[in-house]
Formats: sequence, structure tokens, C-alpha cells
Amino acid sequence: MQSFVILVVDDEASQREALGGFLQKKSYTVKKAESGDQALDIIRNETIDLVITDMRMPEMDGAELLLETKKLNPDIDVIVLTAYGNIETATSAMKSGATDFITKPVDLEQLDIVIRKALEKRQLSFENRRLRELVNEHLSFGGIISSDSNMDQVLSLSARVAPSNATVLITGESGTGKELIAKAIHFAGPRSDLPFIAVNMAALSDNLVESELFGHEKGAFTGAQQLRKGRFETAHGGTLFIDEVGDIPLNTQVKLLRVLQEHYIERIGSTQSIPVDVRVIAATNRPLEDMVKNGEFREDFYYRLNVVKINLPPLRKRKNDIPLLTDHFIRKYADINQKTVNGISREAMDTLMKYDYPGNVRELENIIEQAVVLSRDDLISSADLPMTIQNNSTQFTFDFTKGSFQDRVEAFEKTLLKEALTQSNGVQTKAANLLGMSERHLRYKLQKYSMKE
Repeated sequence: MQSFVILVVDDEASQREALGGFLQKKSYTVKKAESGDQALDIIRNETIDLVITDMRMPEMDGAELLLETKKLNPDIDVIVLTAYGNIETATSAMKSGATDFITKPVDLEQLDIVIRKALEKRQLSFENRRLRELVNEHLSFGGIISSDSNMDQVLSLSARVAPSNATVLITGESGTGKELIAKAIHFAGPRSDLPFIAVNMAALSDNLVESELFGHEKGAFTGAQQLRKGRFETAHGGTLFIDEVGDIPLNTQVKLLRVLQEHYIERIGSTQSIPVDVRVIAATNRPLEDMVKNGEFREDFYYRLNVVKINLPPLRKRKNDIPLLTDHFIRKYADINQKTVNGISREAMDTLMKYDYPGNVRELENIIEQAVVLSRDDLISSADLPMTIQNNSTQFTFDFTKGSFQDRVEAFEKTLLKEALTQSNGVQTKAANLLGMSERHLRYKLQKYSMKE
């Protein structure tokens, strides 16, 4: 495990040794300096993760050391030790870029907490920056756009799992960017120069799933006029991204489990075993744990997929990303459509911030694409946004007080289905996206409630 390097700067030897001994017991690598000049020499010549410096020192004080450290490397965190009650000095240090300050006499427990938070933030920042760099090296789109702390955790986990061959299960509502994260993991890993193959299970009928995954021999069934390699063979050496894995039929789950365990496939119509070296990343917007309990998804297959689980937060839980994403999509679609749109009005942005985005990032992208196309000005206005966004209100027409619990749940689901179909003008693919479910799942619900498809 990586050992962080902490530089302790204090002109008092007893204080240096006391802090240094404490940090070494916490498994940090410790460097010591008795002056600001000596500290800067160490920073110039060695990799330092964190500096802890006394504020009052002769010749160069902690404030000057802080400024010089930031000039050398803005990424190095600095914690300042200051006399009790000297709030003015501490405030000045924070404005100059200090990560935090601790008053003397130093509470070692408090110092330990501050250090751990600073180093965790540094590690997250490093992992996320590296992941974005790797993604941007290989992909044509603008990378992963986020400043949200929840997404920081997602990106950190993605960066850590990328170098391995572990199977990954990505969960989250429709439109949250599950395939983007899957691509990021692939391109940040050792298989980056080999194929990334994606297949969406919700788009396939049950009788085509196995042929799509495993391939078939010529004459294996009616219409099989030639040999066809499946997605596993096509992805050999690289990554297979199985989207909407919750829609895989139970009998196919058994065969997929065997492939994941034994690393070979058999084409339909053949008994020949073909070895495959494929990393599998699966994704779903369905509650697989509940499906396992209800017998709709195999438990052994679920645990084989769920080696590392990454859950993507919906856009409504990361609203501070909306301005960043909006700016990115404006530039993207202004360029594609050769429009001079270069921004969005305050009123329109306020409208976007107040909306909950059932279709998540994908829905926001569609909204901005439409707004760019329709805009008559160089700024998107509220009038350029869809009426559903402008009104931002959904009226539910059922009575929560009548019927059993199940009756009320069903009434609620029916209302959601009707509203989504109304907003999408009856287009099931769009309605499914609005509801955060697969089109197959939507059709199942419509059949269940005897609603017109």
C-alpha cells in the first residue's frame, strides 16, 4: 500500500521529533526541516504529499513557506500550526491556500483527522485526473464531466478497478452514463488497445440473445445461412459490456455463468469449445437483489457479476454538475449544427436547475441539443426549452387513501406510465428512458396493467 510522504517543518527540534514520531506510528513516511529554506529544498528534490508547518519561524515564516510551496507545486497540501487564538493569522493562511490550520498545543487526534481528510482528497483528485486523462487519450468525446463529490467516489473506484481483470457491475438509472464509465474502465486498463464491444440485452428478443452472445454455426437454425461469431469472440482479449443485464433470460444466465467461470463458449449448433479471454462489465437499471429474491434472476450469476459494484448517482443527486454538462453540450451541438450559440440565460439555467431529470444526463443532453437547434440568439433562453421543462409539474390523479397497499402501488405505477407515454407522444423508447427502465420492462408493465402498447 502506498505510503504518503509528509514534511514536518518547525524550528523547534522537540516539536519536530514529537510530530514526526506520531506520524511514523501512523505509517506515514516523514521528512523533517528546521527552516523554510530547508523545507523548500526538500520540496524541490523529493515527492511530498503534505506539508505541516509552524507559522512562527525565524527568517521564513509559515505564511511565506506556504506561498512558495504553492508556487512550486499547487497540488501539495499545507497544514499550518498556529498559536491558540490567532484567528487572523489562520484566516490569512486559508486564503493563501492552506488546507487547514491547527491551534497549539496540537491535539494529535484532531491533527490525524485533518491529515487523513487532506490525503484522501488528494488521492481522489489524482485518481480522477488520471482516469480522465486516459479516457481523453482514447475517446473522441470530451471525457467525464463532473465536479460532484458523489461522482468523485465513482471515478476513484473506477480508476482503482481499471488495472485489474475483475468483473464489474455498474448500476444506476437509465441515462446516468453507465456505458461511459464502462469505457473509462476499459481504456484506463491493460486491455485498452483491444476491442471494447457493447451489447444491449433489452434490444434483443429472447431467441436472439444466445446467438448474439455466443454466435452460431451455418445451418444451426432457420435463417442461419452462414457462420457468425458472437460478441464474446469479437471481444476476445478486450472488454465485453453487457448493458441491461437484468433482461437476460434465466436459461441464458446459466450459460453465461459457465462462460465467466470456465472462459470458453460454444456456438449454437456446435459442440466445439472455443476459449475466450474477455473482461465482462455489466450494467443495469433494475434492482437485481429484488429480482434474485423473486426468482427472476439467478443468485449465483448475480454474485459472479457483482465482484466490484459501482453505483452511478442520478443527475438530480448531482445538480451542481448541470451547469458543467450544459456548457459542454452547448459547445458540442453548436459545433455539430454550425450555430453561434455560446451560452444560456440565467433564467433558462435556473429552470434547468429546478428540474429533476427522470432521464438523467441523456435527457439533459437531448434538451440542450433541441435548445441549440431552436435558438434564434447566441444565448439559450427559457423559451427554447421544452414545455415540460418550463412547466416542471406532473399532476397525479389517483387517491392514496383508497384500496390496499398493492392497489395503491399499482395505481401509482399506472399513472407514471400514462404520464410518460403522454410526454413521449406514445413512443415507448422515450417513455422508458423517462421512467429509467428498459423498453422491455416498460412493455411488461403495459401488459400487466392491460394498457395499450
